Amino acid sequence: MPARRLRITSPHDRDFERDIERIKHEQDLPLAFPDDVEQAAAEAARHPRLPGLDRTDIPFVTIDPPGAMDLDQALHIERHGDGYRVHYAIADVAAFVTAGDPVDLEAQRRGETLYGADRKIPLHPKSLSEDAASLLPDQVRPALLWTIDLDADGEDTDIDVRRALVRSRAKLDYDGVQADIDAGRIAPMWQLLREVGERRIRRQHQRGAISLDMPEQEIGIKDGHWMLTYRGRHPVEEWNEQISLLTGMAAAQLMVKAQTGLLRTLPKAEPVVATRLRHTAHALDIDWPANLSTSDFINALRADVPAHVAMMLACTAMLRGADYITFHGELPPARQHAGLAAEYTHTTAPLRRLVDRYCGEICVALCAGKAVPAWVLDALPSLPERMREASHRASRYEHAVVDLVEAVLLQHRVGEVFTGSIIEVDRHHPERGDAMVRDPAIEARVSGDQPLPLGERIQLKLLEANPEQHQVRFRLV
Repeated sequence: MPARRLRITSPHDRDFERDIERIKHEQDLPLAFPDDVEQAAAEAARHPRLPGLDRTDIPFVTIDPPGAMDLDQALHIERHGDGYRVHYAIADVAAFVTAGDPVDLEAQRRGETLYGADRKIPLHPKSLSEDAASLLPDQVRPALLWTIDLDADGEDTDIDVRRALVRSRAKLDYDGVQADIDAGRIAPMWQLLREVGERRIRRQHQRGAISLDMPEQEIGIKDGHWMLTYRGRHPVEEWNEQISLLTGMAAAQLMVKAQTGLLRTLPKAEPVVATRLRHTAHALDIDWPANLSTSDFINALRADVPAHVAMMLACTAMLRGADYITFHGELPPARQHAGLAAEYTHTTAPLRRLVDRYCGEICVALCAGKAVPAWVLDALPSLPERMREASHRASRYEHAVVDLVEAVLLQHRVGEVFTGSIIEVDRHHPERGDAMVRDPAIEARVSGDQPLPLGERIQLKLLEANPEQHQVRFRLV
């Protein structure tokens, strides 16, 4: 199955909890934190290393999915001459965690937070990730304060990051902010976020970057019953994402200039991939003019058109091979992230991803004109492999949980016929592939006696829904 984008609400069910625990044990995932880690985290929460710079005057807010407590980023944007000044506060994990201490060693083993329904397996103990280090509202917190000036076109002109105390004024969620925007109750800062976001998206497309707006599965519970739905992202989510990308690119600029750091890379796809995609578009009867670039074609696809969704999945071939590279003293030749058409790194989610703490430390040192800390340089060579392992673990867990929920939802409906569309066909066995059902929002294996009609709406009979095996299978009627 292709990679899914998953957004979680908060279901509660005894059998589900049992099955989630079974998945954790089957995959040998980390469970509760050891006592010494919890104790070290609690002690660190009481005695953080606080910076001398106080920027609690900046009226930051956070915007995240509902219920989120591990708040890595707080945002404020203001006009600056003909352009904009972006203030982006990132949780300062290193104010609490010391290299080699119990919390650090456990984070090294985990690599990143794992998400599966509301059964999150955090990178750091909750006393830090959802309390003392989180940028919760009305709390003074240590942060890495990024200040990025942009010109009128949204291009950065000045970059700075330093430690500072900050205070968020409000904890907002995407649904609420988008509802206010749609109702015309837009606050001045959200208008600035819209302007910056739209300008950055336009520049991204001009660079030849690729954006795949895949349908997003959402697990929830309504009137005591499980439900799976697809949702599109709000515009404000896309604008906010641009601030994170902007910061990651700014961090990459600093590190490349200093020839010390860590980048998130993606190789450029071979020309044969684009040729194959043109054949797929033709088979799906999607117009692709000869003079339209691959990136422009992909960016125009719509998540509400079945044939386009099938095309999007085919286009993920352009985005394979993402990795991390480290360097100190000599720049690697392949540094770009082809999906962004830019140099980029991860630095905005240190509560949930190990590598971000190190990138933030490098950038703070570089902006202060100081040497990068030895503990950072010592860890750099091992970070790519740690993050590869963590990413693989996170993907397996997320897929297993979604497959479980799909099977639970459908286990009493075996034999029923559903309307869906074929979104992927096995190249070697064209009578097999993957189907998307809209109600409930299911992606599952499908087979038939004939080659499957890619991108077409079809009728599917449910053959199997097995929660024990996390498996759902359909057959073309």
